This record gives sequence, structure tokens and C-alpha cells, in this order.
Amino acid sequence: MNRLFSAMAALALTVGLAPTLAQAQDLSPTELQKRAIERRAVEAAIWGMPAVNTDLMRQEMLTKTAGKVNQIIYWGRPLDWHNQTLTPNPDAIYFMAFYDTKEVGPVVLEIPPGDARASVTGNIVTVWQTAIEDVGLLGVDEGAGGKFAILPPGYKDQVPDGFIALQSDTYSGYALIRSSLKSHGDADVAKAVAYGKGIKFYPLSAAGNPPATIFTDVQDVDYDSTIRYDASFYENLDRVVQGEPWLERDRAMIDQLRTIGIEKGKTFAPDKATTAILNSAIKEAKTLLETRYDAGFPPFFPDSRWMLPTLQEAMDGQGTTYADPDRYAIDARALLYTYGYISIKRPGTAQFYLVSIRDKDGDGYDGAKTYRLTVPPNVPVEQYWSVTAYDRETHALIKNMDRASRASNAAELQKNADGSVDIFFGPKAPAGKETNWVATDPARGFELMFRLYGPKKEFFAKAWTMPDVEKVAAQ
Repeated sequence: MNRLFSAMAALALTVGLAPTLAQAQDLSPTELQKRAIERRAVEAAIWGMPAVNTDLMRQEMLTKTAGKVNQIIYWGRPLDWHNQTLTPNPDAIYFMAFYDTKEVGPVVLEIPPGDARASVTGNIVTVWQTAIEDVGLLGVDEGAGGKFAILPPGYKDQVPDGFIALQSDTYSGYALIRSSLKSHGDADVAKAVAYGKGIKFYPLSAAGNPPATIFTDVQDVDYDSTIRYDASFYENLDRVVQGEPWLERDRAMIDQLRTIGIEKGKTFAPDKATTAILNSAIKEAKTLLETRYDAGFPPFFPDSRWMLPTLQEAMDGQGTTYADPDRYAIDARALLYTYGYISIKRPGTAQFYLVSIRDKDGDGYDGAKTYRLTVPPNVPVEQYWSVTAYDRETHALIKNMDRASRASNAAELQKNADGSVDIFFGPKAPAGKETNWVATDPARGFELMFRLYGPKKEFFAKAWTMPDVEKVAAQ
């Protein structure tokens, strides 16, 4: 009986496969190659997303500003919509240091001492945005400051006393450093900028007499590093492949990339037909990742629309350089870097994020409608909290809006009698609520991110919870 069943199953399987095999046999070599390019291009996009994300930011600096690698660019005022990076924080002063150790050897990022009056929150990452270290008041130095020496792959020399060695497995990467704001007032902004300019960035070889760090203010630049879902994506990916060593965990991609024309030491020059295939493939990758994003993440509070900012496997992998040999969360990682950037070594120590893409009723946020978020009193943070609205499609700040967020460090924020705060989102401010309002574009959807800087244990114990965002009846 078992043999009869097995024979019938085998026959059914053979019959089921027969049309597929026949179809495959009918394909021409050209069609088979086209299909191989498209399949592998989709996988290459998913695998390469974090590195392309980094390269897009670096290319914006190199092509639109006077900034250079191994220098520092900064935004001399709180970010506005001209900064089109992915889900940035408009309630801090941003400094970015893109490093490249291939020619100059190790580079030093020197963080000044900080305290409750002036401090930074900083993260140093590789070109793949895996975390190297967190620095600043709530980083590894705990506000004492330090001289962090970023070492290139294979570096064997002794690091001098007084320097903290950070081993990178890529030649390039960047540090994102946020200088804390007491308020958005001109004086406090100037103080945050001045403190941030106390950072030093120089080659380790020049440590005996460091040159002055070059700072370039890019606050008025249209700095757009949103993901390009066209064939140019693969140009960014090729640039990374040409400039960086193969990591052992990624060597399986060598032939995958060669199929689409990316090969170390060779020029990437797809012909017209291949470019058309790449355009199709990157759009398929986009649809796949957007579908996963729209499905949502695990809720942070029970039965809540406020979710963790990404999948835990991506945070674990990016924070530990994929130390677990049995896991490599490429899919979750790709998803993360379609809507954000940077990686944190110790999530929840210096900062923590929550995201919301739907209101209390389960509907996506409509920029033509008005919504209210009531932030309960006594938010468990050491520093401040903020909530920011982003364009649902691009995951960047909503264009042409004067203000993207509201935060507890805004002096003009109105509080309710019990200490709670009502924040409104919509195309028009409710009467008398202008200081608590974030404008939205009525023609576009949006999403929200809630940030906690210096979250306390009560937050993670969920002794404090935040309600969902509700629609407000038209007035």
C-alpha cells in the first residue's frame, strides 16, 4: 500500500512538473539569461540595501556640498524638509562624518566630554551600517568623551595609549552625531552647534599634531538620499563592491552580482536591454519590501498601533555584526534601510524609537485629515521626547512644511492640566493649537515616529503607555 501511494505521488509530481519543464525547455538562451538577471538583481537589491543607503548619503555630500570624506558636515539649524534623508530627527543638531581609511589609514573621531548641559548622542557604523560603537553622554564613554580610532580591515599595528580602538571590517562608513537641544531658540541652537564643533576628526598618523577639523554647514542644501528605485541603484551598489573587501559572510554574492554585470575590478556598463531588466527588478524589490513594511512590526504596547521600529532580528544582527553563525537577517535588514539609516550598538540605552503607520481604527494616515495624539504625563526619559511626521511613500520629512515635529524641548508646547500634551497632525491647525500642531500635505499619506532620548526602565517595563492616534472630527 505504501509503495502504491509513493508511486501515485511520484506520478502526480511528475505530471505537475511536466508543463514547467516543457516551458523551461522552450526558453531560448537569451530568455533564460534575462530571467537569471532579473532574479539575481532582485536579490542583489535586497542584499545591498544598507550599503546603497550609505552610498546615497555620501554621494549627496560629494556632489552637492563642499564637504569631503574624513571631514564633517553639519546642519546649522534643526532639520527641515530640505534634508531628505530617511526618517531623521528634526529636534537635534546633526553632524555627519564620512570616513575612508583606505588611503590615510586609521582615523580618529574625538568626542568632547559632555553633561546634562551639553552632550551628543553618536553612532559609528561601517558602510553596511553595522554598529561599531555608540558614543556620547549615554554611549560607551558615558559622557567622559574619548579618542576613538577607527581601524581599517586587517589593521595589525598597535594603537597608541589614550586611544580607543574600533575595528571596522570595511574601509568606509560614517558617524552620525546628534548634538542635544535644550530648545529650538536661537541661543540654544547656537550652543548645540558650538558644542558639536568641539568634535575632532583626523588621521591617527597626525595624532601628534592634529590638523584643524573642517566643518561644512549644509543646512541650505537639498540633500536627498531617499532610495532610488531605478537602475541607478546598481551603480551605487557597484561603487561599494569596487571600493570594499568581500566580507566572508557575503562571498556567496560574488557570482550573483557577476550575473548582473557587477564584478570587482571590472567596469559596470549594462547595455540598454540589461538596464531595462534592472529597472524592472528594482521595482519588484520595492514592491516586495513595501508589502512587508505595510504588514507592520510587533506592537510595543499590548494591542497598540505603536510598533517596534524594525524586526528584532535586524537589530540583533546589525548591533552584533551577525555574531550568531546560524542567522543572517538580510530580508529584515533590507526592510530597515528602506525607511531609516544608522545602527545602534545598544538599543534602548541612549535612544529608542516607536513607529505608527495606522491610527486607532487601523486606517493609514491621510494628510487631508486631522489627528490627535495625547502624550500622557511623566514620559520616562532622561532627556526629551519627540514625535515626527514623515512622508509615507519616501519616509523623509514632508516637503514644503515649516515644521515636521513637536518635542518636549519646545518651550512653547501647551500642556493640559494633568501634564499630558495633545499633538495634532493635519493640513490645518485646530483653533488655538498652533504650537502643538504638525502640518501634513493633504495630497499625501504620512507616518509617525516617537523618539525617547535617555529612556528609563519604566518605559521598557511598560509602566507608562501611550495611546493610539485618533481622528479628530472636522471643525
